[in-house]
Amino acid sequence: MGSNRFQRWVGIVIAVLAGGAAALLWFAVASGDPEVREEPTEGLLLGFWRVLYDSEAPALRVILTAVAMALLLAIGVAVLERRIASRSRRSNDSSAAPLAPKIVMAATRGVYAGPVTVTVLIPSHNEEVSLPATIESLLAQSRPPDRVIVVADNCTDSTPDVARKAGVEVFMSVDNDHKKAGALNQALAQLLPDQKHNDVVMVMDADTRLDDGFIEAAIARFTDDRALMAIGGLFYGEAGHGLLGQFQRNEYIRYGREIRRRRGRVFVLTGTASMFRPISLRTVAGSRGQSIPGRPGMVYDTAALTEDNELTIALKSLGAQMVSPAQCTVVTELMPTWRTLWAQRLRWQRGALENLGAYGVRAQTMRYWAQQLGIGYGVIALGSYLLLILLALLSLENWIWFPFWLGLGALFIVERVATVWKGGWRARILAATLFPELLFDMVLNLIYVKGILDIAVGRQAAWKHVTHETHTLSQEAIR
Repeated sequence: MGSNRFQRWVGIVIAVLAGGAAALLWFAVASGDPEVREEPTEGLLLGFWRVLYDSEAPALRVILTAVAMALLLAIGVAVLERRIASRSRRSNDSSAAPLAPKIVMAATRGVYAGPVTVTVLIPSHNEEVSLPATIESLLAQSRPPDRVIVVADNCTDSTPDVARKAGVEVFMSVDNDHKKAGALNQALAQLLPDQKHNDVVMVMDADTRLDDGFIEAAIARFTDDRALMAIGGLFYGEAGHGLLGQFQRNEYIRYGREIRRRRGRVFVLTGTASMFRPISLRTVAGSRGQSIPGRPGMVYDTAALTEDNELTIALKSLGAQMVSPAQCTVVTELMPTWRTLWAQRLRWQRGALENLGAYGVRAQTMRYWAQQLGIGYGVIALGSYLLLILLALLSLENWIWFPFWLGLGALFIVERVATVWKGGWRARILAATLFPELLFDMVLNLIYVKGILDIAVGRQAAWKHVTHETHTLSQEAIR
């Protein structure tokens, strides 16, 4: 009962903690005697535009307090994450961390399991439009997979026929009421028993195209590291969909850059394309209902809205080592409308919060708790920033420019442009304009708040399938 209540109120807990952090920072910088400020100075901009400007910067105490708190938080999260990863790698506790590198290496020492093979599972529900390009990208790999199985789930279109015409196997789900996770569980129940240590299983979405060399690079990593349990792909957005598409492409480019800066340390083994050793999936299935949530014997937790995020936390909880190499990249679909984007991100956000509620506070989830707290704090900070700008516009007869804040804003724009530089000139121009992306971020913040409220009131969440239209991908979309 207590666990269920915690799962329901996990979003509120995070919101309260984030609000408390914001209040603490405000108290830190606002305490003390107010300083006497001079009146704004009048001047000319470009020789003819009359403006008012205030050259005073915040007190040094305020700047140092804000910087110190930010640095302490960042260092604290980094040190904690490194400590947890180090303890996991060295663990000898086979009951708590059966997939820990030290345990796996000891079990496979001197055992030759044969060359690495790859079996690809493509869960598909009415994917007749996008499936051909996905299969084509697989078969065109420099090192093609050994088997490709389309997991056709409750299809009402010609998805199975399209798969057979492309020359791949088809697995039909039977009486499945649990969407993608349920269909994959049925397929894995038949596949996993015969898989050896080096018979890698790859799960990828039917709307994803692998870049050439993905499988070859992944096989090299698995061959070189017997303890490596999973590899996740780095995803980039497809071309098209106008301004909304560019917002999403910029977002994905920044995510990929962050993973590379982390040297491939994984946040999520994304459903777009991830590869697993069979022992990792069998261990997850055997640990369900005991050390990790879920029904015993099931690889994927059918109660989770975001099955890929949940599986990542499950593997980390069992001590698994995983990575997202820079060479393993894919191009994935983007949401074509604001309505579909809202539905997708609300599912992602709710799923992430519900997963934290299910796993609770443990060493392997601390990074995810910190991430959600950061998002919550960002909601407050960005909302306050935009609100203050609006109030200033409505209340001041003359706009007052603050050189100090303009300088910080310029640095922020440089950072935004630099982080999407590989996305081309469209990505750079959008980043340089700043405010459109801030408004897009504000939409994502509203989705975050909606997810918290929906969980708190017990509102039922649902999948929403996106109907695909024929479209052509260009290489520009993945650069």
